[in-house]
Amino acid sequence: MGARMPGGADSPGQLWDLLAEGRDAVAPYPAARLADVPGGFPDGTPSGGFLDRVDGFDAEFFGVSPREAACLDPQQRLLLEVAWEALENAGTRPASLRGSRTGVYVGVTNNDYQQALLSQVDAEDLEAYALTGAASTFAAGRIAYWLGAHGPSLSVDTACSSSLVAVHLAVQALRCGEADVALAGGVNVLLAPEWYSVLGKAGMLAADAHCKTFDAAADGYVRSEGCGVVVLKRLSDARADGNRVLAVIRGTAVNQDGRSSGVTVPNAKAQRDVVRAALASAGLEPHDIDYVETHGTGTPLGDPIEVHALAEVLATPERE
Repeated sequence: MGARMPGGADSPGQLWDLLAEGRDAVAPYPAARLADVPGGFPDGTPSGGFLDRVDGFDAEFFGVSPREAACLDPQQRLLLEVAWEALENAGTRPASLRGSRTGVYVGVTNNDYQQALLSQVDAEDLEAYALTGAASTFAAGRIAYWLGAHGPSLSVDTACSSSLVAVHLAVQALRCGEADVALAGGVNVLLAPEWYSVLGKAGMLAADAHCKTFDAAADGYVRSEGCGVVVLKRLSDARADGNRVLAVIRGTAVNQDGRSSGVTVPNAKAQRDVVRAALASAGLEPHDIDYVETHGTGTPLGDPIEVHALAEVLATPERE
């Protein structure tokens, strides 16, 4: 497992400490990066969960030329670094995966760097590397190329659920034998000011930049950056190879809201169904679940739908 998170949490251990100590990782947009936002932010400098640095990258270590590195989306840079750290944490030598059926599944929704390149660089000055360096389709392929892996390689965009859907797809590939090892994760770097204005107009952002989930004062969420990668194997293989086993994924499930009162409005029945499907996949009963990490958007519309759906599935008589 590898991670880069706001608040200076550059490893899973540091992220755990941040959470355990109850520290607030929300801060104003980094001053050092404001120069890269021509014209600034229309609605004022936002606060959020930002990484300390997103431009630093040891290009030579990953076999990337300086010319290509200049066109490389910071999201791809982070993915390479965190994938390396995840493999190191798992006790797996990257060189051992060359030619193997190793799959790469990456959740990525933002293309802010590509947007900046196209809007700030004259067309005749754009490098050919802008194609592979800035398109989100290459986020997973970049890791597979670096590893020399021959398994599936997918960049996944399902909005807020992208990284978890990436994990789901990785688990399915391992179970059906399509892959023997899988790297799954997600990345998010915020560079474009326009999206703050759009999300603000949609009423999705909390006025104080703090997400007040399941609270009467809930008024939206806060945008944040980060990168996380997990290394997945079938449990028997991980034990045989002497890997560090941090957790076991018992089951996963994915579905869609379908028709609801609006394209961004959750569907309570769909949420109940996907939880039940995940339980069935895991071979577990509702009363076996002790902890739930929710979506928790901190909105007066989404929070009640989510918590009621969970209660209907998990609040069984066996718990009383």
